[in-house]
Amino acid sequence: MEVANGPFFSLSLSSMTEIIINGTDDLPRAARVFLEHIGAHRILAFYGAMGAGKTTFITAVCRALGVQDTVTSPTFTIVNEYRDGVGEPVYHFDFYRINRLSEALDIGLYEYFDSGALCLVEWPEMIEELLPEDALKVQILVEDAETRTLLF
Repeated sequence: MEVANGPFFSLSLSSMTEIIINGTDDLPRAARVFLEHIGAHRILAFYGAMGAGKTTFITAVCRALGVQDTVTSPTFTIVNEYRDGVGEPVYHFDFYRINRLSEALDIGLYEYFDSGALCLVEWPEMIEELLPEDALKVQILVEDAETRTLLF
């Protein structure tokens, strides 16, 4: 069964992990479960419609990692750096406003991706050609006003 199609990817339920998020109070649990399932993936690409909750879920993931900083979408700065509970860097990208792939390259995208640090990417479809093959693609589906489904 095909779940989502886009110009750059196709998702199928055959080998997907699904996490249901039942409202904002359920985010801490969902983030912990998600982190338990990402394996060795260090680049996590979050796909979803505007307002699907990409930044909200990334904030929950950062909290589960022990990030104490304020987590905000780096819409204009493209990347924010946080430190997790043991002082390791976590990079949060938002490529919504870029117009050319060169803008992503100009910030040193591959240096971030090659650092081994966790990279959380919003609007990865804007840089699809630059994503490494081993990036974990995470689809956030809006079920209703309170419920989201993560598929990866």
